[in-house]
Amino acid sequence: MLDYSQLEALAAVAKTGSFDQAAAELSVTPSAISQRIKALEERAGAVLIVRGQPCQPTQIGARLIRHFDDVMVLEHTLAGDIGPISDKSFTTLKIAVNADSLATWFLPPLSRMTGFLFDLVIDDQDHSADLLRCGQVIAAITSRAEPVQGCNSHPLGALRYSATATPDFMLKWLPHGATPDALKHAPTITFSPKDRLQVDWIRKTANTQITPPTHMMAGSNAFVEAACLGLGWCMNPDVLIQDHLKRGTLRRLNDTPLDTPLYWQVSRHVLQALAPLTKEILKEARDKLVQSAG
Repeated sequence: MLDYSQLEALAAVAKTGSFDQAAAELSVTPSAISQRIKALEERAGAVLIVRGQPCQPTQIGARLIRHFDDVMVLEHTLAGDIGPISDKSFTTLKIAVNADSLATWFLPPLSRMTGFLFDLVIDDQDHSADLLRCGQVIAAITSRAEPVQGCNSHPLGALRYSATATPDFMLKWLPHGATPDALKHAPTITFSPKDRLQVDWIRKTANTQITPPTHMMAGSNAFVEAACLGLGWCMNPDVLIQDHLKRGTLRRLNDTPLDTPLYWQVSRHVLQALAPLTKEILKEARDKLVQSAG
């Protein structure tokens, strides 16, 4: 049977990135943390932490942390049924979510939960399922409908984006509209190398494959501000830019939206434990996301 004080030490080192900070979090000495990790590595017969700045879990270490996280979530549910079984006030949930969902609709469901701390990993919706697949998170907002092995997938609706820019930007770079030739040269704004929203919208609206010049800017609200300052055109969630569209600060390049379907995928190990959170997320998504007519 695994020693959960050792697993707790492993998880703390991975979370904080150092033995000293893990020791402070668990109110023990760094030596105690080191001894627990060493004992767990001897038990597992493998290196579990790559020592560095910061320390990182190995693949086996990450799997053991995932097991520990699952058990903590299950104990949280058990405590709700039979009363407190440990002195921990909170259980940490590690969830992958795309930045635009976090900026527009995802936080209210979390605020309605009690007894949890949320460790949110921000990643593109097209890639967040990979974090679930390799065990780095226990749930994820993803654009992939097919369930990751060992998970359940719940359709949420679609986050609607519009290609937007300032009137001055459009006059300078797109005087005849969003034509393929103009889009080749007009600078855009991209969240990260994983972000394909702008390229996908070009393919949809102009029926061509174009990679425009782009700024890299990782931040949903920064996207809106950068567009308002005329740095480039970009895909913004409609819910974030409604006021700007009404005031005319931003204008749509054309009337073609881009809907990105989203799904809530949850590890089956903690499916029942996270049922209340899943209920709140599905409720919020029905209210805030675009729902299909069917």
